[in-house]
Parts: sequence; C-alpha cells; structure tokens
Amino acid sequence: MDTTITLTVNGKERTVVTDPERSLLDVLREELHLTGAKYGCGEGRCGACTVLMDGRRTLSCVTPVARADKKKITTIEGLADGGSLHPVQQAFLDEGAIQCGYCTPGMILNAVALLKNNPQPTDEQIAEWMNGNLCRCNGYTKILSAIRHAAAQIAEVRIS
Repeated sequence: MDTTITLTVNGKERTVVTDPERSLLDVLREELHLTGAKYGCGEGRCGACTVLMDGRRTLSCVTPVARADKKKITTIEGLADGGSLHPVQQAFLDEGAIQCGYCTPGMILNAVALLKNNPQPTDEQIAEWMNGNLCRCNGYTKILSAIRHAAAQIAEVRIS
C-alpha cells in the first residue's frame, strides 16, 4: 500500500506517494530526478549511493524511503551554495580526485559528514571513515589529498 512521504531535499519540501519500503535512492533518482547518487552494489557496501540525512551519511540504496519521512536530505546536487562549490567539491577538483566520477558524489558527501564530525582528521581517521566508499579507478591517494585539502580550507575559513 502506497504512503505519502514528505522529504526536504536540498532545502525544498517534496512529497511522493510510494511504497514505503522502496529505497530512498530509487525515489531520489526516479521520482525526484536527482541522479547524482548512484546505484552501485544495491547492498550498502560501495558508498556510491551516499546522501546526507539530517546531516548524517546515509546509504540510500538500503534505506527505505519511509525512514526519510520528514527528514532533511542533501544530495550532491544540493551541496553547492549558489555558484560556489562546497569546499570538499572544490578540493576534489583541485586535487584531481575525480577519474570516472561514478563514486565521486558518494565520496564527497561522506567526506562532508566526516569533516562535520571531525574537522581535522588524521590520515588514518580519514581512511577509516571513508572505508565504505569504493573507487573502482583506485584513486584513493588523490581522494585522501582532497579531503586533507578541504579540511585545511574549512579550517582557514573558520579562523578568519
């Protein structure tokens, strides 16, 4: 039986009528036409589908949309502020941490959650936090550099 689900996605309230067990990823992609979050494994093991739900990293492929009812969802499409990229997005560009790009939205959103929780992580903390996000191109060295770069940029803004 379909249910009415209300989400605030990238700052805009959206309502869908759907099966409450349907994945959040499917609703974002098919109903709301936000295709930044990717379908990777469908089992919550690769991180390609990562979004932020109330600021916390969430694997949208294994999250029933009913769990997202009345929550704030941030996708890669809503991360930039007007014409300015989020510091993590900019750092990924600056450091060349994008190869095929398939994992990039999930990597970026997971890194945003990391830096919100730990603004100055060590390399080991970054590796541990990002462990659930897979990069098929094996671009981990540049991804690590990008997260370090973003942390420095964010710290600089906080200080000034």
